[in-house]
Amino acid sequence: MDTPPVTRFEAFTPEHLGLLAGFLVVCVVLAIVGRAHRGTTAEVRFRRGFALLIPCFTVPMQVLQLLPGHYNVATSLPLQLCDFAWVAAIAALWTRHWTATALVYFWGLTLTIQGILTPSLTDRFPDPQYFMFWGMHFFTVWAAVYLTFGLRVPVTWRSYRAAVACTFTWVLTMILFNASVGTNYGYLNHKPSVGTVLDLFGPWPGYVVVEVAVVSGIWALMTWPWVRASRSAGRNKPSVTATSTGRLHGHQLEGR
Repeated sequence: MDTPPVTRFEAFTPEHLGLLAGFLVVCVVLAIVGRAHRGTTAEVRFRRGFALLIPCFTVPMQVLQLLPGHYNVATSLPLQLCDFAWVAAIAALWTRHWTATALVYFWGLTLTIQGILTPSLTDRFPDPQYFMFWGMHFFTVWAAVYLTFGLRVPVTWRSYRAAVACTFTWVLTMILFNASVGTNYGYLNHKPSVGTVLDLFGPWPGYVVVEVAVVSGIWALMTWPWVRASRSAGRNKPSVTATSTGRLHGHQLEGR
């Protein structure tokens, strides 16, 4: 019996595992590179070049989805959090601003990375959308890794609150948009037709509330190690006053 031809990308095949391996290697390299050139002129050139590279993948993908034959109001509009995450990645790489970094860190490492692990990709190599899909997802997560684990842009409770507030605003806005247009971006107005973890969270709108609470809890756990490390570093760092006093006392002893 002949095996039917594969017509779409399939997760956890050798092809997918190879992509995941390459993705992880680049994550490690970017963390090392970021730590090596942090605070130098090389850092500015690198991260701004990185920022310019992202739209080379994301903008063509978005334009393609808006063209006749591809456009679907339910799926083509750039309204998912993954779409906002790559915009935040560009801003964070260009400016190192803490708010943009917070968004790309929390959105990228919890939401965008889901697209990498369980891709909803219909196109196969070498279709242009194949490269655009992986480019958008890879570069967003790579930006998050480079900025936080490489350049060590601080992740604080202020960052956490900003990300939660922005996400909550998006949730409310998309619920209203979905209701008015008849779409379901973010699965915020009804559950997907296939079984998902959302089925465990009860009916609408309860499952949305539970989902927001769970994500907020995960983000809090992602914030705590950074805050703890920052406090530990602050306690272990000698104060300027103590250091200056010690030096002055040393000079006084030498003068005696």
